[in-house]
Amino acid sequence: MKGIIFNLLEDIVRQHHGLDVWEAMLDLSGASGIYTSLGNYSDEEIFSLVGAASKILEIPPADVLRWFGRHAIAELSVRMPEMFNVHVSSRAFILNVNRAIHPEVRKLYSGADCPYFNFQDAPDGSLTMGYRSSRRLCHLAEGFIAGAAQVYCDSVESRQDKCMHHGDDHCLFVLNWPKAAASAS
Repeated sequence: MKGIIFNLLEDIVRQHHGLDVWEAMLDLSGASGIYTSLGNYSDEEIFSLVGAASKILEIPPADVLRWFGRHAIAELSVRMPEMFNVHVSSRAFILNVNRAIHPEVRKLYSGADCPYFNFQDAPDGSLTMGYRSSRRLCHLAEGFIAGAAQVYCDSVESRQDKCMHHGDDHCLFVLNWPKAAASAS
């Protein structure tokens, strides 16, 4: 996993919970705590840090990932505004992850192993989003979706119908933008 993810995790934990919590996470997880944004680090290290955060903050690991994803997108929108300014809504941003966002990530961070998303519009106006990744970080993706909605000041309802953590071969989200549907009427 790229170091930028570890850098974001450290920054967000320190902003919201303080340096003491970050240091406690490092101690409990056995993680080094020294990450360069372009470096490559073991996936197990991020999972250990999430597990430590879960114990320290007394929330399930899936909720840690959702929380982190939500705040990470907001931070990325400040650090890399060019990736966000070309979109007018969270729906447009999400739909362009494979075509525009992940190629830019791969340019900036050589060797980045990005997840793959597939999309299908439903007759009711919702969007189904499939998620595939060997890392199985669907809860982080869910946080990214919520964070994107915050960045673009819109709201999205998300429901997960399939999950790799429950034996499915991929995750499947159903996304709905209620304001967009209401304003289109």
